Amino acid sequence: MAYILIHHTGCGTSRKGLALLEDKGIDVEIRKYMTAGGRLSVEELKSLAQQMGGVSPRAFMREKDAGLLNISEDLDDEALFAAMADNPKLIQRPIGVHRAKATLGRPIERLLDIV
Repeated sequence: MAYILIHHTGCGTSRKGLALLEDKGIDVEIRKYMTAGGRLSVEELKSLAQQMGGVSPRAFMREKDAGLLNISEDLDDEALFAAMADNPKLIQRPIGVHRAKATLGRPIERLLDIV
């Protein structure tokens, strides 16, 4: 089973995470979630949260962009998942997915935790 990297080519950390995985010889399938065809659905975001150990979407949300998009701190998880699906800039990257686990690659070495 390939390692899936939820990746944004415009992000230096995401590019470094991909390079780390490739340097380790890991077969990586890239999911460009910022493109129209690669966007994550609400269900996929919920699945990622479960694979990360049942975390809130806030655990992998970009707080800086949430502020810029006027995302209220009072929003519940359902509303946050919907906002993240509508605005992929809100999703922190990179995120690694392998087998039944996912991890936020910050720092990038965490991507190796699920191999």
